[in-house]
Amino acid sequence: MNQQVGKGSVQLQEPVYIRGSASIVGKKEGEGPFGSLFDLVGEDDLFGCKTWEEAESSLQKDAVYTALGKAKLKPEDIGFLFAGDLLGQSIATSFGVAVYQIPLFGVYGACSTCGESLALGSMAVAGGYADHVVCVTSSHFASAEKEFRFPLEYGSQRPLSATWTVTGSGAFVLGKEPGGTPRAKICGMTIGRIVDYGLKDSQNMGACMAPAAADTIERHFRDFQRKPEDYDRIITGDLGKVGQRVLIDLLREKGYDLSQAHMDCGIEIFDAEAQDTHSGGSGCGCSAVTLSAYILKQLEEQSWKRVLFLPTGALLSKTSFNEGQSVPGIAHGMILESL
Repeated sequence: MNQQVGKGSVQLQEPVYIRGSASIVGKKEGEGPFGSLFDLVGEDDLFGCKTWEEAESSLQKDAVYTALGKAKLKPEDIGFLFAGDLLGQSIATSFGVAVYQIPLFGVYGACSTCGESLALGSMAVAGGYADHVVCVTSSHFASAEKEFRFPLEYGSQRPLSATWTVTGSGAFVLGKEPGGTPRAKICGMTIGRIVDYGLKDSQNMGACMAPAAADTIERHFRDFQRKPEDYDRIITGDLGKVGQRVLIDLLREKGYDLSQAHMDCGIEIFDAEAQDTHSGGSGCGCSAVTLSAYILKQLEEQSWKRVLFLPTGALLSKTSFNEGQSVPGIAHGMILESL
């Protein structure tokens, strides 16, 4: 059966179930509003490792292990692993999940990688290519600063528009049947496309990503013939406070009012008054751990019936930035519904 809706959207004929999930975060994230909801909070952001990169790999390994345990499955039960991170050559993923020996699809969508992995994993299960898959993403504040900006020892000053890369990893086990400890179901998706408004400020990624989020949301509403009121929440990944204002303004110009339904993981994961994170949180782990710890909990408890989960990514590198290139954005939307 044709499951394509419009151009770039998919309506699943049969839902794919999130059978189990896990969230593991660093000390700062554990001190935020969702601290008690995470499965594990590290006492030291090195997590017993020698380097920041090794620490991020351990986050992925432990997140996958915990999610599999909740789903009552073993590595040999998993058909494919869809995983990614922010580091060059996805080294956090490569060294983190190698121990499981699960066939791997390495994915990269910057901070939108959680949405990309869930979309690909859902299509693999819905298409009958695997009974179970695992989707996992991670980020680490210190490894991301080294990869994209300056070593921490440099002590560079961050502008108020900057976001704080979340130290954390979220893992999700998807399956055809609601076994294990089912949390929610995936019913459809709208895949993002690259949107570039020519912005070049890597310390204001919220503004760089907001146009892509607006594009995906508008196409989603059009493809599924829905409006903001059809969702309990429309949740972006990590636009932060600046990006949120840009998103709401862009969609208001297109006739959609998101001011009541919108929520941003980067804004919610930290306490704006008690924690100095400027515009909010970001990173592959931001939307992933918020989804596992908080969003799925609301769906489980029937507080929300349907949400549009929309991780956002800024597609830049140190090389592209230093060569004067702009910062394109992308956002992938997932329809999540309560059981």
